[in-house]
Amino acid sequence: MTGPLAEILDGQREADLQRAARALLKEPLLTADGPHSDAFRLVRRHAAELREWFERNVGWTLRTDADAARLRKTPGTLTDATHAACEVGRAGLPFTRRRYVLLCLTLAALERGESQVALGRLAEQVVLAAADPELVAAGITFTLERRDERLDLAAVVRLLLRLGVLRRVAGDEEAYVSGSGDVLYDVRRRVLAGMPAARRGPSMIEVQDFEERLVEMTAQTALDSDELRFRAIRWKLTRRLLDDPVLYYDDLTDDELAYLTRQRGFIIARIGELTGLVAEVRAEGIAMVDPLDDLTDVRMPEQGTHGHITLLLAGHLAQADGPVDPAELASRVRELAVEHGSFWSKSAREPGAEPELVEQALAKLVALGLAVRTERGVVPRPALARYAVGAPVVKEPGPARQTPALSDTIVKDQR
Repeated sequence: MTGPLAEILDGQREADLQRAARALLKEPLLTADGPHSDAFRLVRRHAAELREWFERNVGWTLRTDADAARLRKTPGTLTDATHAACEVGRAGLPFTRRRYVLLCLTLAALERGESQVALGRLAEQVVLAAADPELVAAGITFTLERRDERLDLAAVVRLLLRLGVLRRVAGDEEAYVSGSGDVLYDVRRRVLAGMPAARRGPSMIEVQDFEERLVEMTAQTALDSDELRFRAIRWKLTRRLLDDPVLYYDDLTDDELAYLTRQRGFIIARIGELTGLVAEVRAEGIAMVDPLDDLTDVRMPEQGTHGHITLLLAGHLAQADGPVDPAELASRVRELAVEHGSFWSKSAREPGAEPELVEQALAKLVALGLAVRTERGVVPRPALARYAVGAPVVKEPGPARQTPALSDTIVKDQR
């Protein structure tokens, strides 16, 4: 088919493919009856093209069936702890170490269990698994004797409900936490089977050091040729451009930087074609900016008290010549409260709230690659300069007006 109709159909196919790819980047596990069922159908329709692209460019595998689509992602940076799984609900608190352990133990118990399970019975199995001597030696205990432990298990279950691994049949988690009731779930075994994303099972790895185990779990085949080494570099760079808010050149090895220098145009063009992300290339690195502003789990600027404080502290840090002590930032928050406190929530204006407000702001700035914590203090990174507000400039002719030197493009985390 040729002519205008063919062009329209081709354009629609490319747009659908892009929406499907973006959906997988936002939610690597999609289910047929979940909140993103439309995206799931798009992914199934374009599964062959998506599978080929992800395998060739990032080394990620895509599995699809009638129940779920699972993109098994390997992060470009294994040590980034700034994007934890978050509690489902208004609080959205990040998972603690114990909750991650409970998540793994819960998945193991579900894998060995039946197609239906009660939360009380699941908890008993998790308690038995948590009694493993190695977990106890590592400081992990779980006995269900305290309310906070039941809250942790409920948070894990709610995450699995959101992911589609479990489907609630009857009951409510709050009743279980309070001790007044139980909950019954259907276990969706085909979705459960897609949860692990490691190349090697953790039980097959003998090393005990946590970081070494991560490397072993994600290790590729022996890179015994130039072609395989270049492919591994291309995969890592593309993963970081897709997942990280900013790729800084000084974070790369010499081989990675040399490869990126030669292949930058090809890599960012391939990413842009599939996802619609636009490369912002600067002297210090590359950020893939999202014009649609929805491929991010951390936003800046953001409405509300915490978003306002974060933006104000970003402007302060952007003017710094070196490390800034968190205590100095807390003092700055006290000064800002005098000027802006009428717009802030009551809790943010309470005396002594400044350190917590600073911690919340720094967590966001670090997650977005705008700052880094060191032993000497908080160090601003180059991308933070976009939040530096310059002195007012009067332009002639015309009425005087203030022109802040603040970029109107915002670095987004493409996780």
